Amino acid sequence: MSRSILAIDDEPQMLRFLRNSLASTEYRFFEAATGEAGIAATMSHRPDVILLDLGLPDLDGIEVTRRLREWTETPIIVLSARGQEQDKVAALDAGADDYLTKPFSLPELLARVRVAERHADQQNENKDDVFTLADLRVDFARRIVTLAGEEVRLTPIEYKLLTTLARKAGKVLTYQQLLKEVWGPRYATQRQYLHVYMGHLRSKLERVPARPRFLVTEPGVGYRLKLE
Repeated sequence: MSRSILAIDDEPQMLRFLRNSLASTEYRFFEAATGEAGIAATMSHRPDVILLDLGLPDLDGIEVTRRLREWTETPIIVLSARGQEQDKVAALDAGADDYLTKPFSLPELLARVRVAERHADQQNENKDDVFTLADLRVDFARRIVTLAGEEVRLTPIEYKLLTTLARKAGKVLTYQQLLKEVWGPRYATQRQYLHVYMGHLRSKLERVPARPRFLVTEPGVGYRLKLE
C-alpha cells in the first residue's frame, strides 16, 4: 500500500504547494487547517508522516505535538516560518522528529520524509534488539557494538549515549533530551559532558571524526544518528 502524509497547516498557499507537489509522488495526501482538525485527521487517517505548522489558528503546533505524542509515535516534521533555535528546540523537546524552516524545496522535504519513515521503520526493527546502519551494528541484548565486524569497546556512558541515539535513529535529539536520558535530570544543562563524550564516540566510530557520517551535529539544537 502507498504511504500517506497529513499536512496540518492553515496557509492555503502552503497546502496548495504540498497538494500539487505530492500529487506526482507515491504518497496519498491529507490536510487539516487547524490543530484540532489535525488531531482528528491523525486518528481517522493514521498517516505515515505528519507535516505540522507551528502557527495554527486554534492551537500552537507545539501543543499539538504534545497531544499527539500522548498516543502516537507517527513521525512529525515541523514546517514553520519560525527559524530561531529556541523554536526548533521547543518543538523537538515536545516530541517532533525533525524541523524544516519555510520556505523549503520539494526535494528537501521528500528527503526529510524518507528519513522520518526510515526512523519509524528502524524503531520497529529495534524490537528485535539489533540496530544496523552501514557497517555499524548495535546488539542491545548482548550490549555489543561492532564496526565493520570488529567489536568496539565503549565505556558505559559512551554506550548509553550511542544506544539512546540508535533507538531514535534519524530523529534529532536536543542537548537537553540527551543529557536527561544519559546522565539524568540534574545534568540537563551540562552540555560540556555531552560534547566531550560525543567526541569520544566519534573517535571510536567515525573514519574521520571531524567529518562524521553517523553522529551529526544539528547546530544549536542537538545531535542525530544519521540514516542517510
